[in-house]
Amino acid sequence: MTQGWRELDVGVVGGGIGGMSVAIALRRAGHKVTIYEKRDFSGEVGASVSCAANGTRWLHEWDVDVAKGDPVVLKKLINRDWKTGEPVSIYDLDDYEKRWGYVYNMFHRQYMHAMLKDTALQEEGEGQPATLLVNHSNTARHDLIVGADGIGSAVRGIIGLTPEKTPSEQSCLHANVSTEDVVRLGLVDYSEDAALEYWGGQEGKWDKIVLSPCNGGKLLSYYCFFPRAVGDYTTQSWGVEDRPVKELLAPYPELDRQVFEHLKIGKEVQPWRLWVHQPYPYITRAQVALLGDAGHPMMPHQSQGACMAIEDAAALGILFSKKYFNGDIAESLAVYQEIRLPRVTRVQSAAARAAYNINERIGFSNNKNLALYNVEDEKNKLTIEEMNAYDMYKDVEEQLAKKRNTPYTEKYLQGLPIGLALPNGVVIGAA
Repeated sequence: MTQGWRELDVGVVGGGIGGMSVAIALRRAGHKVTIYEKRDFSGEVGASVSCAANGTRWLHEWDVDVAKGDPVVLKKLINRDWKTGEPVSIYDLDDYEKRWGYVYNMFHRQYMHAMLKDTALQEEGEGQPATLLVNHSNTARHDLIVGADGIGSAVRGIIGLTPEKTPSEQSCLHANVSTEDVVRLGLVDYSEDAALEYWGGQEGKWDKIVLSPCNGGKLLSYYCFFPRAVGDYTTQSWGVEDRPVKELLAPYPELDRQVFEHLKIGKEVQPWRLWVHQPYPYITRAQVALLGDAGHPMMPHQSQGACMAIEDAAALGILFSKKYFNGDIAESLAVYQEIRLPRVTRVQSAAARAAYNINERIGFSNNKNLALYNVEDEKNKLTIEEMNAYDMYKDVEEQLAKKRNTPYTEKYLQGLPIGLALPNGVVIGAA
């Protein structure tokens, strides 16, 4: 136990996936946690959430009952031709768990949230249960505040950050399709692929369909992208009245008829506002830290939004743990910013590039042997190796050593093994 460690009284603003994750991480680290949520979670609209190995590993470390989330374990990433549906680029995940230690899970948002909430609040498990206050709008005082209040964060404004953002040139409608309905109508059952599937994205256009199975394959979650000139939803928010199915189908006259037939039976058609945020200059101030979309909103095209929030939570859990926290909140938050900002900024930038070029997407960015392969900057592309070989403990130890003027002898640089050769030609630690 680090000399000077003390229990903190932590307030978490926002009770979504990021808020519940950091509540678990800080509970496990020995702190008292109160979560404040302005809503009560009723009327939640469901969509899928991607959780690759770099997120899944922390669920296991925190002893989350992952089975409660009823995930689909992904076996492939498949990119299909826009018109024919024929596979164009496939990234096989058969050896994924063997390589990275954890599977690639696809959750339904509501099930994932319930899974995390149970872990944060239940009596069982290490640390004292977090307290959840819903429909909350009063003031409170804590040793540490974590702003996990999403893309419209109030905490962000309180610490002096004003987002520099522009509406994306891309719009999105989301729809859910029941696999039972698909089978009943004799349509192609994509749930059998256990894959994250994409139509389009090779043509440098904004049109793209993304299919992710969840709920053990019982639900197919569709994200349907098209140019903002075709339909602008920047002034609408998730959870409003469902849009008509004809509006969902209108941008896609030439889309592969197999997936088009799926969209015809889409339910809960909801708009998703897409904004491109420039990286923030800081994500901590005084005794406040931002987490997830509050600190680094990003486009969805790397499927890393939830993972980055989970990683943020893990970083705070480590930094305030009995092994590393010496009672100096300012030091811990300074290290949190130093290890998180570079990583989330890279993902943020790569997600914006992948909006119109699927070859920039983690996984497909490894398929360099394809005729259609093309990326903006080979040396700068994001790869699975960079995301999953990252060791956060080593990153924390390196940055704490600098702060405390103590030796750091591990052969890691910013959490990546020195000498690791990435598929983009970069060797970690090389000149």
